[in-house]
Amino acid sequence: MEVIFIKDLKGQGKKGEIKEVKDGYAENFLIKKGYAIKSTKTSLEKLADENKAKKEEEEKAKKEAISLKEKLEKVTLTFKVKTGDNDKVFGSISVKQIKEALKEKGYDFDKSMIKLTSSPSSLGFHNIEVELYKNITAKVKIHLVK
Repeated sequence: MEVIFIKDLKGQGKKGEIKEVKDGYAENFLIKKGYAIKSTKTSLEKLADENKAKKEEEEKAKKEAISLKEKLEKVTLTFKVKTGDNDKVFGSISVKQIKEALKEKGYDFDKSMIKLTSSPSSLGFHNIEVELYKNITAKVKIHLVK
């Protein structure tokens, strides 16, 4: 029997996948437990519609991320820091501080989206990355001043 998975089932299939399985397994486990539905003309049409809607939604999110990337790359965040000998910065700028500074500029991100490869420890300009979408990362400038 051919079934369409409506939930991920480890080792068997992922949501939206169509597979041929034994009748008893399909009836007594997959369909009964809500992991799959019987593959019919209407269920296939519904799956195609869902896939199309999902693809359109992803395209929209990708375009928004690209637009946001262009805006973010023009932003410079300035942080006033305390320094010691040779203008060495005491402490470092945290992801939380960067998140708050971005929020003040009107950009609200989750902390996990902000990537600090190394903490800025000297005065001047540094780049940080904000992951907006899969493979779309904006480079935001931060400026450390006395």
